[in-house]
Amino acid sequence: MHLTNSSPSITPRDRHLLRHAALAVCCAVLFAVLAALVQTGWSPLSRLDREPVDRLHRFAADHTAWTASVQLFSDIGGTVTMRSVLGAAALWLWLIGARTLGGWVAAQTLAGWGGQWVLKLSLGRHRPTFSDPVAHAGGPALPSGHAMASAIACAVLVGLLWPRAGRAGRITACSIAALTVLGIGASRVFLGVHWPSDVMGGWLAAGIVLGSVTVLVELARPGALARDFRRVNRRTRPRVQRVLVSPTHRPRNPVGRTPDPMPGPAPENTADHPDGLLR
Repeated sequence: MHLTNSSPSITPRDRHLLRHAALAVCCAVLFAVLAALVQTGWSPLSRLDREPVDRLHRFAADHTAWTASVQLFSDIGGTVTMRSVLGAAALWLWLIGARTLGGWVAAQTLAGWGGQWVLKLSLGRHRPTFSDPVAHAGGPALPSGHAMASAIACAVLVGLLWPRAGRAGRITACSIAALTVLGIGASRVFLGVHWPSDVMGGWLAAGIVLGSVTVLVELARPGALARDFRRVNRRTRPRVQRVLVSPTHRPRNPVGRTPDPMPGPAPENTADHPDGLLR
């Protein structure tokens, strides 16, 4: 009698689910710790928030041209821009038939927007205040909406490009995404409309949304995301048209007609030789 291992093996889909579940849980735990420290006014965190904001505000007030360029960058990378990009991507995916993938992108956008305001209103943290502010923003501070929206948008776009890109393309996409997310988060602190911990909270909240939405979609439609990724790959693959050249055939001769001889050197005339033979 042979004993076989009856324990099921872990499939790629299971690993995919575990990764995103771990992302959501870890970010949720870290966000809860951060929120608790903010709510209790933990002095080391308050000091880490206040000191860089004060120094950056003095620099921003003295360098108006630089501040204007940072404000422009922050506006371009704002929540409206990021969600519009994701909305366009979701619509395109829906139109080419990748409807589960398009729904996943739309769900990330909506969950990010809704989750941001639930957390903001629940915590109610005040923004930095200055007698001579260089920028203005409304609503509670934690988490940063710009940081959260940019992290969700860049992660989703990199995820859409990942299956089609090679190693160099993936490195480039991840580098651009990381610089964009870091730059937008830093711009909110530089302009004095967010504390550094607000930006960190926005990134953690983005991780919660990215992981939890992916897990829910995978549980509701098992394997549908992978199938849609393959569909997108087929629809966007470059199509190369091959031109087949058929071999040249000599035309057939009419019935009863002797075919023309193949072209070649003209035969020598035997009369030119004294013995009448070809040498």
